Amino acid sequence: MNVNDVVAEKIAAAQRRAEETKRRRAALQAARQRGLAHRHAQRLRNQAAARTTDGAAPVNSTNADDTTEEN
Repeated sequence: MNVNDVVAEKIAAAQRRAEETKRRRAALQAARQRGLAHRHAQRLRNQAAARTTDGAAPVNSTNADDTTEEN
């Protein structure tokens, strides 16, 4: 093995690391964008609920324990 082979291997390894870093960053960016979109949608839902209930908590109760009768 001569010096040129060693240099070529180091260059190839550096290129593989750079590609892996790019893939990892792209995956993290995609996850970040999904999270931001989810937060934005939730914020819009909260604002819409606040407008329809005049600032009170939204009335979306699906709990079976909620009854209007007293036991």
